[in-house]
Amino acid sequence: MMITMAERADLERILALQYLAYQSEARLLNNFAIPPLRENVEDLLRQFEGGVVFLKAADEDATLVGSVRARLDQNTVHIGKLMVHPDRQGRGVGTQLLAAVESVMAKTCPQARYELFTSSQSLRNVRLYVRAGYRPVREEEAAPGLRLIFLEK
Repeated sequence: MMITMAERADLERILALQYLAYQSEARLLNNFAIPPLRENVEDLLRQFEGGVVFLKAADEDATLVGSVRARLDQNTVHIGKLMVHPDRQGRGVGTQLLAAVESVMAKTCPQARYELFTSSQSLRNVRLYVRAGYRPVREEEAAPGLRLIFLEK
């Protein structure tokens, strides 16, 4: 597997993977209108052109198996949309993507604080982030029945 910077031409494939990967989260929350399922290519293009860093993970035959995004805001790197193809989950792809995006962003801001969030119901995600050195710092109610856990490193 190779993790590289995504290019503009990758955005449609990343969005297709996003729609697929976030189905399990939508089922868990019983809400198929979560933000990752409402984004479109124009949204990703605005992010890309606005300085959001997109990484992609591809296997040996160039099949997209994962992606993650990050943006720097003052001294905080906000990591988001960490996704792995459902057939590849539980094999370390997410862990590698998280480490890769931290490494890329550390070159821009070596003293950065890292922050990400997930649903309080997404225990698998929380465990991944805690194993990677993140610690919960706060919870917020994003919508009725949807609590987000914010973690930092």
